Amino acid sequence: MSDWSKLIVVTNRQLCEGDFLTRLRQLAARRPRAVILREKDLTESQYEELAAKVLAICRQAQVPCILHSFPAVARRLGAAALHLPLPQLRGMAPGERQGWSCLGTSCHSLAEVREAAALGCHYVVAGHIFATDCKRGLPGRGTDFLRAACETAGVPVFAIGGITPDRLPLVLAAGAGAACVMSGMMRGGAWLVPADVPDEAAAREESS
Repeated sequence: MSDWSKLIVVTNRQLCEGDFLTRLRQLAARRPRAVILREKDLTESQYEELAAKVLAICRQAQVPCILHSFPAVARRLGAAALHLPLPQLRGMAPGERQGWSCLGTSCHSLAEVREAAALGCHYVVAGHIFATDCKRGLPGRGTDFLRAACETAGVPVFAIGGITPDRLPLVLAAGAGAACVMSGMMRGGAWLVPADVPDEAAAREESS
């Protein structure tokens, strides 16, 4: 069994097999380190509607929820954690960057890791570490890159990209504070052993 305190769920409802909110309840029940609500195809109003539901699920499960890309939505919903793409983070005024209890971004080079730390990020997501369908045709940057990022950042580094249960110990040994998993969480598979997953009736009971 994987240590779910070392896992961060990254959402993509388009990859989800079955009902997205039901899957999210199942995942939150496993008490991951956090959930990042990354739904980049939505408009701001659509994202806000979904985020309100996801925040409620995460609060009930006592799992931190990190909103993505929409600072105004996070402020309106009272969310204290925000993940922004690095170009968006660069354009944010210093006062806005300092107003979050948890602020993070994604980095693909050591220079970006250093920049993210200088911009006040509390964590960085470094990747992609292994080859993944999400970055089809691009080789992974590997655990040597991850180790260097961890040594450089000065803040927690979370690995992403092609991370399976068998690879989780490798990224933790390289210094990562946790591993981010998207498609593996949305599709289930090796991360969710069927016997360990609450059925839909149990999930509904938990959410009532």
